[in-house]
Amino acid sequence: MASPAQRHLKQPILIAGTGALGTLFAAHLSAAGHPVTMLGSWENGLSALGESGARLVDADGVEQAHPVKATNNPADCRGQRYALVLVKSWQTERVAKQLADCLAEDGLALTLQNGMGNRELLAEALGLPRVALGVTTTGATLLGPGLARAGGEGVISVEAHPRLGPLEAALTGAGFNVQVVNDADALVWGKLVINAAINPLTALLRVPNGELLHRPAAHLLMRVLAQEAAAVARAQGIRLPFEDAVRAAEDVARKTASNHSSMFQDMRRGAPTEIDAICGAITQTGEKLGVDTPVNRVCWHLTRASWPAAQRAQ
Repeated sequence: MASPAQRHLKQPILIAGTGALGTLFAAHLSAAGHPVTMLGSWENGLSALGESGARLVDADGVEQAHPVKATNNPADCRGQRYALVLVKSWQTERVAKQLADCLAEDGLALTLQNGMGNRELLAEALGLPRVALGVTTTGATLLGPGLARAGGEGVISVEAHPRLGPLEAALTGAGFNVQVVNDADALVWGKLVINAAINPLTALLRVPNGELLHRPAAHLLMRVLAQEAAAVARAQGIRLPFEDAVRAAEDVARKTASNHSSMFQDMRRGAPTEIDAICGAITQTGEKLGVDTPVNRVCWHLTRASWPAAQRAQ
């Protein structure tokens, strides 16, 4: 762990979100010496993070804690130059308004969220120059408030942005695999294909990612979900960041085999899911383009029907 003197030499980072990925990123960045502030609304999570830090459990079951500042008040975060947005897609509008109060004028908010429309909501509140789009296949499982377990290796892909340098360096220095790319639409749709193929099935079946590869019927559905999403992307002239959508989804499921997808975790605790921004977005875009997406449509409605009270909260 970095000493207090070393910590003051590193770039402060604001993380919007206190869930699994927020805790994972906070732990790694804090361990690398960055002062980390976490902005959220989950009282139990904020309390645990403030008292015990961001705690991470490794593959051997060893737990380590890393100091962070946790708050629900944007006023406590004013002047921050770099922010990671790691909340659920249905929370983006609220967080965008909060970031407008605390992000520096020359700051940058990097979204690594699932689904479509997050960059647009952030840009509406912050202005496009203060927003960068990224995606990650890094997974994490929330074990309790402020406590997460990494779910396997992943990549952070980020669009090229003139303000990105220090944040890219911070993430790389914290041990993340960061790739800078030029095609933002390819980023969104590449992640959307993966999410659509894995998340709803793991949520509906209540299984970790890798189990989809070992159940023939689930594996077939996974393949079709990926193919449908890729067809919608191609209909828009989007070149995906991989040649074979099915193989890409299978690779992620294999590399994050023990991870519980974020949608599975949401369903298990009765929280709203991001299904509207994933299978719902694919289905609705497909309709506009004349591309049939029957399996995405069924998964969209099945997921909503599984937790009707939670989904109504969206």
